[in-house]
Amino acid sequence: MLANDLRPGNSIMHNGTIHVILEASHRSPGNKRAFIQVSMRNLKSGKIIQEKFSSTEAVDPAPLEARKAQFLYSDDGGFHFMDQTDFETHTIGPGIVGEKKNFLKENCEVRVFYHENIPVDLELPPKMALEVTEAPDWVRGDSVSNNVKPVVLETGFKINVPIFIKQGTKIVVDTRSGEYISRE
Repeated sequence: MLANDLRPGNSIMHNGTIHVILEASHRSPGNKRAFIQVSMRNLKSGKIIQEKFSSTEAVDPAPLEARKAQFLYSDDGGFHFMDQTDFETHTIGPGIVGEKKNFLKENCEVRVFYHENIPVDLELPPKMALEVTEAPDWVRGDSVSNNVKPVVLETGFKINVPIFIKQGTKIVVDTRSGEYISRE
């Protein structure tokens, strides 16, 4: 695979570890040679790094196997998922799950990516319905023009929602940005 073919979501081996491409853009500064500017996340450490590749440079694709899984629970040992194909339970550490933990609720289905049978990444559905567990009453005059209030979801995640959302309401949240979309 050439660096010119890199797209967001691709996985490559770089410096001996797997990286997932977050952004890739073609740059050609003036009279210099063109290159590919890549933002990628190291799947072992979770760090995001910036890298430049020559347009014609060969990169080593990392084969990832995607499997459907169901989130069961989390504890001090990590996040526990049941593989939907062989029904085995796998534990994934907090370093891999990262901020996605804010949207994980029991029995939700996700995709887990494996490299050589070791879980390395997790993909949530783009939208999830979550229940509001804490919602303070809104008082007229609390805001100037943007009528939103902070609430706490069933996962413990705090989010700003419109003032008419009350405790017990199910709302749809964008799992990529963490923003309110609508009521369910």
